[in-house]
Amino acid sequence: MSYKGYFKPVNPHKYNGNPTQIVYRSLWEMRVMNYLDHHPHVVAWESELLAIPYRSKIDGRRHRYYPDFKVKFVDKDKKTRVMVIEVKPLEQRSPPKTSNRKTKKYIKEVVTYGINISKWAAAEQYCKDRNWEFKILSEDEIYGKR
Repeated sequence: MSYKGYFKPVNPHKYNGNPTQIVYRSLWEMRVMNYLDHHPHVVAWESELLAIPYRSKIDGRRHRYYPDFKVKFVDKDKKTRVMVIEVKPLEQRSPPKTSNRKTKKYIKEVVTYGINISKWAAAEQYCKDRNWEFKILSEDEIYGKR
């Protein structure tokens, strides 16, 4: 079952963009949105508005990557910081297990991982150039298992 929908913020003034058009594509994303909307240290946030150029390791062509979130917050030292966040299942953060059988499923996993590491490398550099942070959240971080 796919969980998609529109998120309705309680604090629309914190959202950069149109607060009536915030789309979530998973319950994990919806949970992060709820956290960002309610957390008192989050000053502003946006969803899939930031475009980061990258070159894919799969096709060698240039593409644009839209991370799930860009968040502006005040840290414990009262400094304003920016973090770019991607929400991904834990299984997609590691290379697929090698297989002697090159099934369609295995090939798709290899391609997905190749595209993701291209995106994440570009996001790391993009954030580093701006003194921002880049973080990938999985179900473990979202549900507090880590």
